[in-house]
Formats: sequence, C-alpha cells, structure tokens
Amino acid sequence: MKKIPLRKCVGCQEMKPKRELIRIVYNATAGSVDLDPSGRKPGRGAYICRNVHCLTPARKKKALDRSLKTSVSDAIYDSLAAQLAEVEPEGPDE
Repeated sequence: MKKIPLRKCVGCQEMKPKRELIRIVYNATAGSVDLDPSGRKPGRGAYICRNVHCLTPARKKKALDRSLKTSVSDAIYDSLAAQLAEVEPEGPDE
C-alpha cells in the first residue's frame, strides 16, 4: 500500500491528503504570493482547503503570514479568495 502524503490546512487546521489541498507559495526572488495548483512552483509553501471559508480564519489568525514567513497584504487575500472561488469544487458540502 502506497503512503499518502498529508498536509495541514492553515485555515481549519485539519490534516488532509495533499491532493485535496491547494498550495499557496511565496517566491522570495519575485516577492509574490500566488496559488500553486500544480504544487511544483519554487518557494515557501502553505496549504489550504479548496474552500473559501477556510481562508477567513487563516486571514483572521494571520496563518499565512506565519507559514510563508512574510507579511501578506489584504489585496493578496482578496485575490486568493477570488482564485479559490474559481477552483472550489462543485457542491455545497465541501
């Protein structure tokens, strides 16, 4: 049986399989914070559920700031929320 890598969501603090989460990456050379759906971009990463509702507690607790070791502006949070809304899976359950 193959081992499934687990990562913790910065919003809900739940351990989930890596494929169910979206990586948010901070690239120090470019100084940018972006979504990384492929999980292969270079830089420091943090994981969040494919759910806009997990971004709210992460924003409140400044979890991304701590995980990425940089200050994340409100504009970046807003753009991440918009991008997560596009990627969010079908169905209100998740």
